[in-house]
Amino acid sequence: MPAHNHHDAPEHSSTQPPSGDDPTGQPSATQPVPAGYQKVETRDGVKIVRDAPVSFVRRELAMSANRQRLWQDHTGTTILPVSRLFGQTSVAPQSQLNITETWGHDAPLIIDIGVGHGESTFAGATAHPDKNFLAVEVYRPGLAKLLDRVDSENVTNIRMVEANAPEVLDHMVPEHAAAEVWVFFSDPWPKTRYHKRRLIQPKFLDRVARVLQIGGLIRLATDWSHYAMQMRDTLDAHPAFKNLHPSRLAGKTSPLTLARLHGTDDGTPLSEAEALDAIGGWAPRFETRPVTSFEAKAQRAGRYIFDLTYQRTD
Repeated sequence: MPAHNHHDAPEHSSTQPPSGDDPTGQPSATQPVPAGYQKVETRDGVKIVRDAPVSFVRRELAMSANRQRLWQDHTGTTILPVSRLFGQTSVAPQSQLNITETWGHDAPLIIDIGVGHGESTFAGATAHPDKNFLAVEVYRPGLAKLLDRVDSENVTNIRMVEANAPEVLDHMVPEHAAAEVWVFFSDPWPKTRYHKRRLIQPKFLDRVARVLQIGGLIRLATDWSHYAMQMRDTLDAHPAFKNLHPSRLAGKTSPLTLARLHGTDDGTPLSEAEALDAIGGWAPRFETRPVTSFEAKAQRAGRYIFDLTYQRTD
């Protein structure tokens, strides 16, 4: 697996190429391929691989003995059981959740994708104890750190799943079950040749649209202006979503204008005319999203933070 190539903090979710780089099994000739996978020919024969970017870069899973015990104690309850398919982070089609049974009551569901150490999940869940929260992450030590806080402070409305987010959306979350989906600081893959690995792509938004209720929200944040622009363009082009803050911060006050003027992404400042963002559409900072150590570091480095909020329309 490739190393994280933008930030070393585990707050980022990341993506892998949808190719033979991530083989997940050797199928028989007649074996059906589930949604989210495809068969490819390799030198070693036919393999099943994921057909789209995944939500992570797999990292070292070492944990302290105390957190290992905590993980074991909560597996099957706070840590949701998952039927696997072809890999350790895969999700089998029979894994659909019963929301009411899983949380013990019926309440709005918030899905936080790529939670890292879980700061945004924890802040949201403690601010809104009347809502159900699902933290999606493959970095087990990060989930274990969140679990430690959940256990020590007796927070009862968080559940966690160690799995690839697109497959969670495909197979675990029922259609129209979620009130909101959060994707904060997913890996920007800044080099042009790696843009295909970014999580926010049309296929991923199709998955989000499937699980969101009509009127439900997707909230995003990034500190990378090129990725922010791609997020905005991709969401604007998707028929299922509308920007809740159209034209907001367009012009000279746009963080995109400022990032271009200062060359924060590539070290190449643009002229005022070239830098101007005439579209805007940037959301106010989401009230429960905490400033993590990663975000504080980005701000100290002079980077701009971009928030976007879109609503599921039909």
